[in-house]
Amino acid sequence: MAEKDIVNYLRETHERVFQHNRSWAASKRAQDPEFFAKLAAGQQPEYLWIGCSDSRIPAEQIAGLEPGTAFVHRNIANLVCNTDLNVMSVITYAVEHLQVKHIVVCGHYGCGGVKAAMTAKNLGLLNPWLRNIRDVYRLHEKELDEIADQEARFNRLVELNVMEQCRNVVKTACVQMSFAKNQFPVVHGWVFDFKDGLLKDLKVDFEAILREIQKIYNLTEN
Repeated sequence: MAEKDIVNYLRETHERVFQHNRSWAASKRAQDPEFFAKLAAGQQPEYLWIGCSDSRIPAEQIAGLEPGTAFVHRNIANLVCNTDLNVMSVITYAVEHLQVKHIVVCGHYGCGGVKAAMTAKNLGLLNPWLRNIRDVYRLHEKELDEIADQEARFNRLVELNVMEQCRNVVKTACVQMSFAKNQFPVVHGWVFDFKDGLLKDLKVDFEAILREIQKIYNLTEN
């Protein structure tokens, strides 16, 4: 593609976003003339969604959620690291100020971050981030190594990574203290499957995990 053609293409794709935005805004006003007034009044989301940055997984669309119902944080491989001030700030704000009722950690099969973590290769700046996933593999090494099929092993690591990130959410003080006081939020682990577009509920037993981790990570005491 010639340089001039590239410039024109970039302008067209940029303008297309605004065309879609105008169409979307018009359709929302047609459905509900007060829609944007309600949005401007503030947010009271039921869900905090912690998902992967993968461009193919728009949280609200796959879960059928309307604007204002989900507070969303995304990063590579949907990790919840206690040293990541971004995700920790999001969780704290969602729990303490927005008072979300559900926290969802949503991974997806075919995750590039998980696949990269399974590769014995120096990936530069990504190394410290992907080490969190490699640590999940280490914790579940026996189970994973017993899975002969590579794709099945990969898919299982995706699930185990989601479950470990759910545990990391439960370890936070704000989640523990809010649940002790209010009986919410509840933490869930889901996985999205590109093959059929469906979400799989990993049936994370939030209260059992909470009881288990509080032997060491109990942060409910003032």
